Amino acid sequence: MGQLRVGMVGHAFMGAAHSQAWRTVNHAFDLPLSARMSVVCGRDEKRVAAAAATLGWESHATDWREVVARDDVDLVDICTPGDTHAEIALAALAAGKHVLCEKPLANSVAEAREMAAAAAAAQTRGVRTMCGFNYRRVPAVALMRRLVAAGRIGAVRHIRAVYLQDWIVDPEFPLVWRLRRDVAGSGALGDIGAHIVDLTQYVTGARITGVSALTETFVRERPLPADAAGLSATGNGRAGSGEVTVDDAALFLARLDGGAIATYEATRFATGRKNGLRVELNGSLGSVAFDFERMNELEFYDATAPSSEQGFTRILVTEPDHPYMAAWWPAGHPIGYEHSFTHEVRDLIAAIAVGDDPAPSFADALQVQLVLDAVERSAATSAWVPVEAELASV
Repeated sequence: MGQLRVGMVGHAFMGAAHSQAWRTVNHAFDLPLSARMSVVCGRDEKRVAAAAATLGWESHATDWREVVARDDVDLVDICTPGDTHAEIALAALAAGKHVLCEKPLANSVAEAREMAAAAAAAQTRGVRTMCGFNYRRVPAVALMRRLVAAGRIGAVRHIRAVYLQDWIVDPEFPLVWRLRRDVAGSGALGDIGAHIVDLTQYVTGARITGVSALTETFVRERPLPADAAGLSATGNGRAGSGEVTVDDAALFLARLDGGAIATYEATRFATGRKNGLRVELNGSLGSVAFDFERMNELEFYDATAPSSEQGFTRILVTEPDHPYMAAWWPAGHPIGYEHSFTHEVRDLIAAIAVGDDPAPSFADALQVQLVLDAVERSAATSAWVPVEAELASV
């Protein structure tokens, strides 16, 4: 068995999730390549050394350029804040490395375009790229796509998608990097809204063509974090505080090219909601809904059944013929959030091994970036904004 030697940049929340996936994937799936966890990178020597030991990496580095240059790295896994995605990915592609990059792809359309163009050029040299929209790899979501593609709900007419969190409701929560536009690009819109944009386009096979949006920032000034070296306090605010420069919540209406209309809501101020992601599709022949708080289930309504038998049916997505589930436990035994990342790297390894292009591609991720950009422009102008078309596969 050949090896796919991985260098990962970043080791916090996403880095831990990706590490779990790289450690697990060859134990769960029979693949032609074996993932080797060569090196993990972080800025602080002590912290990254501890992360390497805890997460299972063979070595560590404090400069991502070293990771890109190493001979024992075939793939660079980017788990850093958005302001570094473009620089790292472009360097890795130029060095002939495959790239897995967390979402959103970049902090701007211009950066995303440059990354997608570099990925297309690298593709001709056998170098593969993928953007990490992990919710595509939840088995119930993959089954949802399968049902829609098979025509089980007919023509999709309505889409309702929400992603609700509450982790910054407290105004004393510090000004972390996710609340700074220069680092994160946007707030709830890019952090969690990007997920439901990608997920709904994935399960329907349709693309958002225009939006009407509003955004809001409820708490505009927050305490600086304890490790806020290099950050400056606001000139007119309280001592030791800084300005929140991203949205706390984003809501928008949308049209899709298949004729469906949609509503989207992404907020980090939904008090009591920790990770409430829900998508419902209503079609001409039925409906289907996914709720991440019950991630091993689908709700399915078949309008073609006799009226005496109609009603939403709970599908427990644990059977071996459900997507990915044959690799895990006997029917009826659920899996968790971390498995979505294992499925993600499983699909990436399989594609690289046979020379296929994994999905979602950087071109797909660019299209999501164009939707996010249209939402921000719509919110700023209170106008309907078309989404610029790009050649990309959903």
